[in-house]
Amino acid sequence: MTHWYTADPHFGHEAILAHAGRPFRSIDHMDATLIERMWSRIGPDDDLWIVGDFAFGPKAKDEDWLLGVFAQLLGARKHLITGNHDLAPTIALPWDGIAPLAEVPDPEAERPVTLCHYPMITWNYARKGARHFFGHGHENWRGTSNAVNVGVDVWDYAPVSAREAVARARSLPPNRHWQDAEPRAKAR
Repeated sequence: MTHWYTADPHFGHEAILAHAGRPFRSIDHMDATLIERMWSRIGPDDDLWIVGDFAFGPKAKDEDWLLGVFAQLLGARKHLITGNHDLAPTIALPWDGIAPLAEVPDPEAERPVTLCHYPMITWNYARKGARHFFGHGHENWRGTSNAVNVGVDVWDYAPVSAREAVARARSLPPNRHWQDAEPRAKAR
């Protein structure tokens, strides 16, 4: 079993094409590509973590349409970490878990992974090397050496494993404000 992480798919959200500079000819093309890329990575025994903003716009208010998208997601368990665009129809889907924040014991990470849609400055076990995976920023920021953007816009519109996110973290700069929040911890 593998944990897969992704953020900001914005299924059905027409305006996201221009807002995030997504290279799709239509929203249907984007939605199909996102699903196909999930299918290429996620197995039937895996966990899928959507780290916010599953769907938005007029289509996301159509419960039948939304359930149709949800039904195409692979994985044994599907979890939603709520983001600013996750409204009533989205949170009513049959998720295995819904929370604004989660700590995931992922064997591919050195420590538990803390998930929140929004980038945070610190979290549980941060001083001991635990990573934070977030979304919300789209293509604007990849993160730091201890906090990684797992959004579709910076991962070629596909979910990512903890191993991949941790490898990227090692290539990112330390958080400039780490010493402000964790003055006794070494920079990561």
